[in-house]
Amino acid sequence: MQTIPVPKHLTFYVVGLSYKKADADIRGKFSLDSESKTRLLGQAAMEGISGIIATSTCNRTEIYGFAEHPYQLIKLLCDNSTGSVEEFQRVAYVHKNAEAINHIFRVGTGLDSQILGDFEIISQIKTGFTESRKLGLTNAFLERLTNAVIQASKRIKNETEISSGATSVSFASVQYMMKNVADIKNKNILLFGTGKIGRNTCENLVKHTKNEHITLINRTKDKAEKLAGKLNLIVKDYAELHLELQKADILVVATGAQNPTIDKAVLNLKKPLLILDLSIPKNVADDVTELPEVTLIHMDHLSQMTDDTLENRKKHIPAAEAIIDEVREEFITWTHARKFAPTINALKEKLNEIKNSELDFQSRKITNFNEEQAEIISNRIIQKITTHFANHLKDTNTPVDESIEWIEKVFKIETSVK
Repeated sequence: MQTIPVPKHLTFYVVGLSYKKADADIRGKFSLDSESKTRLLGQAAMEGISGIIATSTCNRTEIYGFAEHPYQLIKLLCDNSTGSVEEFQRVAYVHKNAEAINHIFRVGTGLDSQILGDFEIISQIKTGFTESRKLGLTNAFLERLTNAVIQASKRIKNETEISSGATSVSFASVQYMMKNVADIKNKNILLFGTGKIGRNTCENLVKHTKNEHITLINRTKDKAEKLAGKLNLIVKDYAELHLELQKADILVVATGAQNPTIDKAVLNLKKPLLILDLSIPKNVADDVTELPEVTLIHMDHLSQMTDDTLENRKKHIPAAEAIIDEVREEFITWTHARKFAPTINALKEKLNEIKNSELDFQSRKITNFNEEQAEIISNRIIQKITTHFANHLKDTNTPVDESIEWIEKVFKIETSVK
């Protein structure tokens, strides 16, 4: 496995948990809303962590960052969520250096998504980087890595068909309704929450069901009104939620609340109700299933659905992986060049010092000494010497760390990668 250059004495880690081992309840404990993410980044700054990105979606919560030990990052996550270290250890993963880079590429390109080809995560990675950069918590390595993942994501989306068909939880929820609800076009659908998943679900409902009986409710009414205006839908006040629940045949819950907003107590049903909870943490309490009229579907159920489009997308995984390999290799080449560039520059400065000293000595010793010609010849020799060293360090078979250490020792130079 290739060695990935990182700041001295630090390791690049990914620590996190995902749908693969953590169920919705555990993912909910470790989820980070905007406030907790801000606190996490603030704590990272106070604790001297200089490079970090935090992301939290319905399917995963992850921290990418530099640390002397992964526990520094795990502690940040546990301190700013309701999850414990013991729970983290049971379901989480820790990747470092090359493995961490491979992981973020697969996550950002939809290959590690709960629904293969779901590209919504890439916007979360972009947002996470932007939030960290505002606080001075990014570096050249993280910026280049983030841009490389974005580039790979765009290429895979444009050059393969891995994103064809249902590629998100929001679409999968609509697909579920269309397959399991008779006469979906004429059912009363209540959408509670108009965040990103809620908006996407609403747009897919309108597009694929032609339903004209969709009502939106959001705690902040103007957000619901903006969405409703685009799609010509009905908006009700949050205070009317109880009444609208009684009218609904289908309830889609996609709020960003940290605790359940729908439970058995608020439901006073007179007819069957299908509830789809698309929120992490869960926003629908499990006690609603005690009501015989209720059918509760969570996003983990939706992601287990298989259909022809999902099977078709699997055929495009090799093409997507080839694109990742190409972009990742460019990134790794950059990291290697970045690691030895300071050494080559310092070597050039050292050789120039030797040159200047020798030219000064010879100009005083030799009559009619042609300093201009000597300067040209010396510079060409220095360029050839440093090019030889650079080519040696670029060779994939070269033990870069040992070679850099040897060059610095022989020429008595000191460098550091920031």
